[in-house]
Amino acid sequence: MELENIHVVALGGFLVAVVFGAVANKTNFCTMGAVSDWVNMGDKRRLRAWFLAIGVAIVGAQTLQAIGYFDLGESIYLTPNFGWLGHLLGGLLFGIGMTLGSGCGQRTLVRVGAGNLKSLVVMLMLGITAYMTLRGLLALLRVNVIELTNVDLTSYALQAQGMADVIAAVSGFVNIKLISVVTAAIVGLAFVIFAFASADFRRSFDNLLAGFVVGLCVVAGWYITGVVGFDEFEPVRFESYTFVAPVGNNLQYLMTFTGSTIGFGIAAVFGVIVGSFVYALCSGNFRIETFTSRGDMIRHIIGGVLMGFGGVIALGCTIGQAVTGMSTLAIGPVITLVTIIFGSALTMKVEYYLLDNRGFLNALHAALADLRVLPRTGKKVTVGR
Repeated sequence: MELENIHVVALGGFLVAVVFGAVANKTNFCTMGAVSDWVNMGDKRRLRAWFLAIGVAIVGAQTLQAIGYFDLGESIYLTPNFGWLGHLLGGLLFGIGMTLGSGCGQRTLVRVGAGNLKSLVVMLMLGITAYMTLRGLLALLRVNVIELTNVDLTSYALQAQGMADVIAAVSGFVNIKLISVVTAAIVGLAFVIFAFASADFRRSFDNLLAGFVVGLCVVAGWYITGVVGFDEFEPVRFESYTFVAPVGNNLQYLMTFTGSTIGFGIAAVFGVIVGSFVYALCSGNFRIETFTSRGDMIRHIIGGVLMGFGGVIALGCTIGQAVTGMSTLAIGPVITLVTIIFGSALTMKVEYYLLDNRGFLNALHAALADLRVLPRTGKKVTVGR
């Protein structure tokens, strides 16, 4: 039986996601862990792996666009509708959520595949909240508050929110294609060079493997939906890997299977879990893990909710925006990447100071001072004790 176009795309997305899940499990690829290593130990190796993935995705996707395989301008990231508040607030909430939930969206799926029941709860809360934000009760907040602040860039003579469009508008140089190529080379190689600047990173096989594979998986996702799945009579959404909205759609698909159609994102969620599960079994690392306390469960539930809401209003997560979105050279993903890292680092700092029996406001002030947002006072702040 010949597969329909949407099923071909879903199958391709699933198979690449299996590789993604297996490699992420093997290498312990975790963006929350990358921020934690950097903030708490000064170790940037996993952060460099994340940034290598971004660089590879940029160079790969932009190269395929320059050759003429597809037009990234057709993706959701390069519309002229610039949701600056969604990127700022969503990225911040997602960063806080992934710290409380012990991992971002993709890491949650990887841990589910490896037997972690805490991550299963996070995945369910993330998925339910994401779907509520897309089409349910929380969509009212998204549409009537967050998206009301969106800026129509066409009123500023910009056709899209791409870096090339902004550079062209500022410089007056009209060759957008040339600007895109040059910008891709500079930005993409900057991420790659940053990653390889460390000798410790260059000697770390797992981090090298994670960076290259995750970046190439994102490029493969663009190719699957933009080239393999291109069909004027059976069009599919042009997208690559992201793990917030698809988790919500995945839950809806499971509950309404007979009346639903599988797509790239839904298949990708299954693929990451399956890939991680297979690797965990083959390596003997499959373990059933549960919550250690009531507080541990509450923390993870809150993390899942924040990731679900934040990821939707920011149009993606540490993969969907910070790798897939960044590969389009859009401005929005840059804002989301920065605020995710900031939100995660801030949460880690606050939690550290709370262990010192400080009040929340005191801990928050100290954390913001550590991150150089506020000046240091040289003593504990008494408010909030």
